[in-house]
Amino acid sequence: MEDSERQRLWSLPLEEKLAQAEEVIVEAFDRFGREIAATWTGGKDSTTLIWLIRRVCRRLDRPFPISLFIDEGDIFPEIQALIEKVSQKWEIPVEVVRNDNVLRLVKDIGDPVKVAELNDLNRRELDLLEFAEPEFPFEPESYVGNHLMKTVPVKLFIEQKGLTALFTAIRWDEHDARESEDFFSPREDPSHVRVQPILHFRERDIWDVIHTYKLPFCELYAQGYRSLGARYNTRPVDDIPAWEQDFDNIPERLGRGQNKEQIMEQLRNLGYM
Repeated sequence: MEDSERQRLWSLPLEEKLAQAEEVIVEAFDRFGREIAATWTGGKDSTTLIWLIRRVCRRLDRPFPISLFIDEGDIFPEIQALIEKVSQKWEIPVEVVRNDNVLRLVKDIGDPVKVAELNDLNRRELDLLEFAEPEFPFEPESYVGNHLMKTVPVKLFIEQKGLTALFTAIRWDEHDARESEDFFSPREDPSHVRVQPILHFRERDIWDVIHTYKLPFCELYAQGYRSLGARYNTRPVDDIPAWEQDFDNIPERLGRGQNKEQIMEQLRNLGYM
């Protein structure tokens, strides 16, 4: 998207940003019908997106599309609790996706995963990464781990459900690797379209929506976490709630594993969100 258009959308009042997001959701339903699902991580952005999709579904009197939650093997219990509570309250159908082949081989972060013990699918995916070592440590947010534990289960889900589109909750301002995204971004392997209704929201906008509309959010944000990933390499950024922190001078993803942050463009090209 052109930088001028991105700047225009960023400058919209909050209610107009919400209206724009709902227009994208309506267009997605018109284009893809029931062949669309929604990703839900339990984070602030994806929960806000789930709320927006639900609001549109209720207005159009249509069923909520199935949502998928990725179990990468190191989930915060607070995130799992939020998903369980909110999915029941909002009547959101949730399907958990995970790479059982890898998870059966490990117990803890850092455990070695022997490539010879993986199934054909996972070995083929490692070939795509040009990974030729006999083993790798189990780390869900490493280059290899992120692909096998997150991207591969999502790819399988898309294929098995016959989806042509997938709602995701990424934002332009969250990471440089996402600045080139559009509301509708085609992907290959498998062929589908990523629908990204809140691209034009800034971090402050998300918290304004959450507080204005009294949306649920994971309690970790009140403990100083700004962005939530796997437990082993995610930490609070400050000792005050996320929404009170200095958004202008402290990066949102500072508390995330920085090795992953440096390879986000590569992960995106492989199919990550």
